[in-house]
Amino acid sequence: MLRKIIDDESGKKVDEEVMNAITIDCVVFGFNEGSLEVLLVKHATGISKNRWGLPGGWIKEKESINNAAKRLLKELTGLNNIYLEQLQAFGEPKRFPLGRVITIGYYALIKSDDYDIVAGFTAAEAKWFKISEIPELIYDHSEIYNFSLRKLKRRVRQAPIGFNLLPEKFTLLDLMHLYEEILEFKMDKPNFRRKFLKMKLLIDTGEKQKNVSHRAAKLFKFDKEIYKKLTEKGFIFEF
Repeated sequence: MLRKIIDDESGKKVDEEVMNAITIDCVVFGFNEGSLEVLLVKHATGISKNRWGLPGGWIKEKESINNAAKRLLKELTGLNNIYLEQLQAFGEPKRFPLGRVITIGYYALIKSDDYDIVAGFTAAEAKWFKISEIPELIYDHSEIYNFSLRKLKRRVRQAPIGFNLLPEKFTLLDLMHLYEEILEFKMDKPNFRRKFLKMKLLIDTGEKQKNVSHRAAKLFKFDKEIYKKLTEKGFIFEF
């Protein structure tokens, strides 16, 4: 706790007790077998014991917020060396039951198959949930999650995002399912194919799916240079 001299509404100096507490909360999205997922942890201790929430925790006194986000994610879930993008601060006075705590939200997009999730630190369990099956979350974590999902919906229309979520080689149907999951509506397959191929973003690998029960589809990969340019410049992708 800190004490601080502030001006009240009348301009009078008053002595007020304030809490200087900052935490981190991370929204990590993955894509697995056609479903968009989010990574959650079950708390092992404290007032939120046995409840699900976003990976996060307290910032150490001499630690930057970016380093704190990376440390907490690694300690709680085993995730390491992933790119985290800062969302914003969430600071409603009553968001934390025991006092005033401000949290800095981060989010990430990863290929979930590329990482082994291992619960640790104050997490009893770490698990991927389909976005349609998310349990009740602690504090204001649903608000933070919904904010990040809205950001992802905007981003998918303005910059390519599949590089972070799809395997190196994928079908156009895989790509369309990713967009359908994020935007939450069904798309017209021929229209999606025409618009995406028009951007020259995809490279035909000359390969097809193997060991499938249906007609094997072509496999594509992203052109890294064009992907980088479109990520930096942006575009408007209307479906």
